[in-house]
Amino acid sequence: MQTETWHDMYRRKLTSIDEAVAQVPDHAQIAVGMCCAEPPGLLSRLHTLHGKRTDIRVLAALLMRQYDWIAKPEYADTFKHEAWFYGDAARQATKAHGQVTVIPNNLHRAGKDRFEAKPVNVLFHTVSPMDKHGYFSMSLSTCYERWVLETADLVIVEVNENTPRTFGDTMLHISQVNWIVENHVPVVEFPNITPGPEEQAIAGYVADMIENGSTIQLGIGGIPNAVATFLKDKRDLGVHTEMVVDAMLELYEAGVITNARKTLDRYKTVGCFAAGSRRLYDWLDDNPAVEIRDGNYTNDPYNIAKQPKMVSINTAISVDLTGQVCSESLGPVQYSGTGGQRDTHVGSWMSEGGKGIICLRSTAKGGTVSTITPMLAPGSIVTMTRNDLDYVCTEYGVARMRGLSAHDRCANLIKIAHPNFRDQLKEEAQKYGWLPRR
Repeated sequence: MQTETWHDMYRRKLTSIDEAVAQVPDHAQIAVGMCCAEPPGLLSRLHTLHGKRTDIRVLAALLMRQYDWIAKPEYADTFKHEAWFYGDAARQATKAHGQVTVIPNNLHRAGKDRFEAKPVNVLFHTVSPMDKHGYFSMSLSTCYERWVLETADLVIVEVNENTPRTFGDTMLHISQVNWIVENHVPVVEFPNITPGPEEQAIAGYVADMIENGSTIQLGIGGIPNAVATFLKDKRDLGVHTEMVVDAMLELYEAGVITNARKTLDRYKTVGCFAAGSRRLYDWLDDNPAVEIRDGNYTNDPYNIAKQPKMVSINTAISVDLTGQVCSESLGPVQYSGTGGQRDTHVGSWMSEGGKGIICLRSTAKGGTVSTITPMLAPGSIVTMTRNDLDYVCTEYGVARMRGLSAHDRCANLIKIAHPNFRDQLKEEAQKYGWLPRR
């Protein structure tokens, strides 16, 4: 009797996108690969279950494309989007029909907490082509997906030859997969944001706080891009991050990132998802120097704290004079999410010689609004409590928070606010007793 080969199994499980979507059961909870690991073929046909299924919950973080099931109000009675992190698709759907809700979380617990509270029974994920041993690579994200595999009754993968084959916690064997579809489309690329003068000034202050041999965590956007340009003269930096981005590739090629001083995962760049340019994806492909690990590992503050001189660099929307940080909402309106911000910030200041830095421009709305405020706007989500805050940086300098009195913290924040608002902030602070009344 001839044993079925992995390629035989592949052919047996290979099906069309519509046939795969039709396998989704009633009342399904579908977890979707995060960010660039989302499977656009499967998600573009999910709306065909309308009228055939009820109460479909789609769990994802940072959906990158618009799909009928989330965008069109006529499908809202069937589908509800539960998001660990909002992107544009979630924000637009909230305005259109409101069938979107956030799952409050710290990233290192996102998958585990959901696993324990309300197990997910379906996983959709984009993978790289199967190798000769029967393994796919989950490629660009394993933030929470490994936890979903613990309870999923139905695992459908979308094979895309344009996704890089990455290492770490990404290996998924064909025996763990129920159905396979193929959809070789371009991977979503993130635009390269050119930093403005404020971002450049912030980056200069941040770079001065990063010593040779430090381990860094960077996000995406103008400020992290600018920080990378100021690090070209540093030596032996390491990377232990949530998001692997183009700035890390550039510093690696410049010989700045060597990972030689790390105590955990030495000589490896480690993150739990990646997003950026095609050049980044090509660099990640079959590159053993980079590992995409489970978010429960990368974002565990105690793992982060094991790295020497760990520095996390994150951004915020506003900071109040008590040190509360809002990074995810505009008043009561959810805009993004906590993600790994608290994980990396707290883990960094727990590190020997480490620092957690929150960066923001001093004003918003064309300079008419101060981002350092007496109080957060009503309904604002507190992403970072004042007890956790280490450093705040604007284009006017760096304010230390941790270990200082409320008076000293408040004074430090006013010093880095925009000059146009400092007198007003001082007056408000004295009124509420956050500064001495004199």
